[in-house]
Amino acid sequence: MVAIIHRFVVVLLLPTSVPALVKLAQAILAGLTNNAFFTTPNPPLSTLSTLIARVDAAETAVKTRAQGTVEARNVAKAALAQALHDVKAYVEGIANANPEQAEAMIASAALRSKKISPRIKAELAVTAGDVSGTARILAKAVARRAAYDWQLSTDGGKTWTSLPQTLQARTTVVGLPVGTSCSFRFRALTRTGAGDWSQTVAYLAR
Repeated sequence: MVAIIHRFVVVLLLPTSVPALVKLAQAILAGLTNNAFFTTPNPPLSTLSTLIARVDAAETAVKTRAQGTVEARNVAKAALAQALHDVKAYVEGIANANPEQAEAMIASAALRSKKISPRIKAELAVTAGDVSGTARILAKAVARRAAYDWQLSTDGGKTWTSLPQTLQARTTVVGLPVGTSCSFRFRALTRTGAGDWSQTVAYLAR
């Protein structure tokens, strides 16, 4: 049986106006600063602060109407927008590893959230095991006969470690360092070949 869970999606609507974008980014930066919920932001807050300052300076330069300032501003703006999307993914992952506090956690980072109906069957769910540092992973079965590949990431999805393959749509992972934010994903292998990797699910080991 596939587990049914509550999930929250971070709503990030980026303004087209540069001053408004800078203001939003500054609010998010302030919300994440010294935030006990989010101790290892991605990107680091120093990087986010630098990108905000770069966009602000580039917008000021545009007012001089000097050649190339608009292009430089647009490059800086795109870099900041990408960083804010990375922040969104980071906050969403950590918050959903703590569903009881997820809404308050997202709000503390100066972001808005939308709750997904609990009636939706999750493609992949992760719950705590009976022993500290253990996680139970349950996927939605794709066929009567299938094998399942599992992967674990501890750096926000930058690198992945393969876990033992199973013939059932579930597995258990042991030895996770308590307090570590982990990401899991799976793919199914059937007679037609290997499927795509699933959406990742974040989990805070405990």
